[in-house]
Amino acid sequence: MRLTVSTWNINSVRLRIDSVLRFLAESRPDVLCLQETKCPDEVFPLKALKGSGYEHVVFAGQKGYNGVAILSRFPLLDPAVMGFCERADARHISAVLGKEAGPAAGIVLHDFYVPAGGDVPDRGLNPKFAHKLDFLQELRAWGGKRAAGPAILVGDLNVAPLEHDVWSHKQLLDVVSHTPVETEALETLRGEAGWIDTARLLTPEPEKIYTWWSYRSPNWELANKGRRLDHAWVSPDLAGTVRGVTVSRETRGWERPSDHVPVTLALEV
Repeated sequence: MRLTVSTWNINSVRLRIDSVLRFLAESRPDVLCLQETKCPDEVFPLKALKGSGYEHVVFAGQKGYNGVAILSRFPLLDPAVMGFCERADARHISAVLGKEAGPAAGIVLHDFYVPAGGDVPDRGLNPKFAHKLDFLQELRAWGGKRAAGPAILVGDLNVAPLEHDVWSHKQLLDVVSHTPVETEALETLRGEAGWIDTARLLTPEPEKIYTWWSYRSPNWELANKGRRLDHAWVSPDLAGTVRGVTVSRETRGWERPSDHVPVTLALEV
């Protein structure tokens, strides 16, 4: 069975509901994980999303900030939300694929939105950066305690960990998302927990991979100053099932786009 799981920081699910519905219609992933939905639960566009063929939806949101959601063709069991840094700020949601998913049944899906960290890469001067580092530290601790079994972790992790995950390694070493303290933290927690970075499993460096292009660039496509902030990881027992990772770059050129684009993981389970 082929299982496809997409992840997309949509930067307001209500503002960009047409883009979400278009992506679902054109790409038809089995699962879509969204981040930065910026939507309190009571006004989440559940009816529109279910009407697109994704009957099974779990979500956690808040007004104006953060927010995560999982849409699925298959039933989702045991939805759960974890809090980090003593904050209930809608940065994680998980669920288990039900028996209707066939060979994929029992796979745990984790959808994360790691704090961006602001603009100043200094813990002492920037509380947002301190929060990001603390979040990554708690994520590392959670990874060491995670229950064994097949799992997929996706989301906007807001770190471009490798040299060729950014347009210029040297110029971005002191820019939040690619500073050594962040990249080392993310790679350490990934390695300790055994997560497989599927994009780099199939497309090793030095090939560039980007999933985000800043709104600040007057011509994002021509400048192509991107970063790989959106990730799809699998537990070691799923490593041999990975068949593809697709970056839907074309969505960055859609009307009123998100600055992130979808990343789709394909498994043969």
